[in-house]
Amino acid sequence: MHLVQVLCLGHAAYDLTVPLNSFPAENSKIEIESLGEAGGGPAANAAYLLSSWGVDCAFAGLIGDDSFGQRIIEEFKTAGTDLSLLETRAGYPTPLSVILVNTANGSRTIINRKAKSGGLQLDPALLARLNPAIMLFDGHEPEASLLAMETCPAATTVLDAGSLRPGTRLLAGKVDYLVASERFARQITGLADLDTGEEWKSCLKQLAAINPGQIVVTRGEKGLVYTTDGPGGKEYQRLPAFPVTAVDTTGAGDIFHGAFVYGLLQKLPLRENLRFASMAAALSVTKPGGRTSIPTLNQVEMALVAQDMK
Repeated sequence: MHLVQVLCLGHAAYDLTVPLNSFPAENSKIEIESLGEAGGGPAANAAYLLSSWGVDCAFAGLIGDDSFGQRIIEEFKTAGTDLSLLETRAGYPTPLSVILVNTANGSRTIINRKAKSGGLQLDPALLARLNPAIMLFDGHEPEASLLAMETCPAATTVLDAGSLRPGTRLLAGKVDYLVASERFARQITGLADLDTGEEWKSCLKQLAAINPGQIVVTRGEKGLVYTTDGPGGKEYQRLPAFPVTAVDTTGAGDIFHGAFVYGLLQKLPLRENLRFASMAAALSVTKPGGRTSIPTLNQVEMALVAQDMK
């Protein structure tokens, strides 16, 4: 019996999003008329999306007993996220991100405050009772992630590999679905670009040597590439991005991963699921903010219908 359908385990932060017409020059002063405030973090954003879409979802991560941590808790409560595995540590400063968004092209620069800590203290007995069907990791809590896999060996596992760090390197070969950013893929393979067919196929081949399961590499406005199992072994495919005008790309990858997990729950065929997750991410970049740009499930489904009718 699954008390929750999904566990998202990893990083939670509080985001301050600063919209700017251009990147600020050193030793300058800029006035802004608005400031975005919301919870953030890869696994945390995925958990918020899934909870908002009606999934019984738990989040496991580490925050502090400060005002930012309390804001994160209250926001999760509005979505109905299970927080029984969330650790609130006394004296630990909740991770804080200042996100500078260039409104001219939607790019973002993130400044993250994350104090060193001993890592999330996960309760394996409680996790075993929750017994999630799917677990999503973001590599920020590798020891807790390994413990979760040991505790719930039957769960389907997904890694959001945003960048090459000790945690993503450790988990990359151990999950069922390695869903990586182009940044991670280039860092771990040493490839300078993934633009040509030879390059992105070489990337997928190298990643498949690390992980024999399912490989997906997201490339933003350039779409994504992925592996499939064909009669002659691994086959390499690509999927173009949906054309949109980007306002703010913050959180697009997190939203993609959350939507991808939702598709796994619905047992969508792989390519259909990748289109579904891509549409969720595409809709998100047309609005400012990270978590505040998460589309509704109905918006994603209707946008796909409209796209298919073109």
